[in-house]
Amino acid sequence: MTFFTRQFMQILSPTEFLKSGKSLPIVDVRSPGEFAEGHIPGAINIPIFNNEERAIVGSIYKLKGRLPAIEKGLELVGPKMADFARQASSLAKSNQLLVHCWRGGMRSESMAWLFERMDLKCFILEGGYKSYRNYLLEIIGNIPHLIVIEGYTGSGKTEILQTLAKMGEQVIDLERHANHKGSVFGGIDQGPQPTTQQFQNKLLEVIVDFDLSKRVWIEGESQTVGRVFLPDPLWERMNEAPNLEITVPREARIGRLVSEYGVLSEELMENAIISIAKRLGDLRMREILSLYREKKLDIVADKLLEYYDQTYQYSRDKYKKKLTEVIFSGDDSAANAQIIIEKATQIFG
Repeated sequence: MTFFTRQFMQILSPTEFLKSGKSLPIVDVRSPGEFAEGHIPGAINIPIFNNEERAIVGSIYKLKGRLPAIEKGLELVGPKMADFARQASSLAKSNQLLVHCWRGGMRSESMAWLFERMDLKCFILEGGYKSYRNYLLEIIGNIPHLIVIEGYTGSGKTEILQTLAKMGEQVIDLERHANHKGSVFGGIDQGPQPTTQQFQNKLLEVIVDFDLSKRVWIEGESQTVGRVFLPDPLWERMNEAPNLEITVPREARIGRLVSEYGVLSEELMENAIISIAKRLGDLRMREILSLYREKKLDIVADKLLEYYDQTYQYSRDKYKKKLTEVIFSGDDSAANAQIIIEKATQIFG
C-alpha cells in the first residue's frame, strides 16, 4: 500500500529519466551521505532526512516495523516541509521536476507528493538510484564496437586518445574522469579523486550520448585507476575487445616521462618512489631516489620503465585476448592517431 496517493507523478525508466534529465532538474532526496558516495551527474540533493535522521528511522523500521518508522519520519520531516517546497519551486523548470531516492519508494513518492502540492509535476525514477546503477552496469558492459589502445608506460596513449576525440571519434577518457594518470605517480598534482561510484556515474554520462553502432575508443588500464575501480562489466569487456598495442621508440617514452613528471613536486615524487620500495626492492629504490636527487631524470625514467614494463607484460599476458601490434616510427600524436584509425578500419571495418 502506498502511503501517499499519486496525483500527477509519473514513473520513468532509467532511460527515460536520464533523457528527461537533459532538460529538467533532477532532485535526489537521499541523505547527504548517500549523495556524496555517488549520484546522477547534475542532480541536486534535497535530503528528506539528514544522515542521523536516516539512521534513526532505519533503526526503528528494523526494530518496530513500518508504521512506527513512518510516524517518526513524519515527526522529523514536518518542520522542514515548507523549506523543501521552496527549494523545489525555485529549481523547477516549466513547473516540472525529476525526483528519485534509493529504491523509488516512500522517500521519493513522499517528496513528489509534497512538491505536487505546489503545482509542480513530478517524474519518479522507477527503482530509484539502485535501478540507475543496474542500468549503468548493463550499458557500460555492452559496448559492441569497443577498441582498446594498449601500450607500455610513456607510449603516448592519452595524447592519441585526446587527438582521436578532436578528430570526432568517440572516446572514453578514464584518466580524466578518475582524475588520475595511473601508476603510483599518477595522482601527483591531480587533486582529489571522485568516489568509485561517482567515477562510474561520469562514465555512463559520457557513454549514453554515444552512437553505439559506431566504434568507441578507450585506453587500456588496470581495473583500478588510482583508488577508483572500473565497473566489472567494463573491465571484462575491455579484456575481450580488440586491443591495438602501440609501440614507440624507447627514447620517446623516456622523453615523455621526463617532460611530464620532471616538473612535478620533488617532495611528492620522492615520496612516490619510496612508496614502491617493496616492488622495486630497497636497493633499487635507493639507487633511483639518489639519481632523482641528482637530477638524472633520463636514467630515473629508464630504470622505472624496467619495472613498469614487467608489470605491463604480466597484465597483458594474463588478461588480453585479442592483441594487434601497431608500430610507430615517430612520436607525433596526430600522425599516430591517423595510423590508428586506418589500422582499426582495416581490421574491424
